[in-house]
Amino acid sequence: MLLRKGMHKRGFRFRLHDGKLPGRPDLVFPKHFAVLFAHGCFWHGHNCALFKLPASRESFWREKISGNQARDERNDAELKDLGWRVGRVWECALKGKSRLEPEYVLEVCALFITSTMTELDVRGHE
Repeated sequence: MLLRKGMHKRGFRFRLHDGKLPGRPDLVFPKHFAVLFAHGCFWHGHNCALFKLPASRESFWREKISGNQARDERNDAELKDLGWRVGRVWECALKGKSRLEPEYVLEVCALFITSTMTELDVRGHE
């Protein structure tokens, strides 16, 4: 929600969850050929303090999360092959002890959208 409101407030217009694109990106900026994914650290297996593999059904969760990661990689590659620039904002950038200032996250995303950068990865403090 923060990303959507913040990007809109900055004048960016976007589509949500475009099913025509690989991975159904959370925010699609057609004018800039850029997409943003808002990734949850648990579901995408991010190497941060917010990710902890559950002790119960460990093999199920390991397989589930590694499958999500493999799908993310395929979707990123397909998007790039189609000429899209791919950005990811990780949950830890916005929540928890390692979070960044929301205005900083929004500014970095805005710079990415208007730049020629091909990739963006916004994560919390290490």
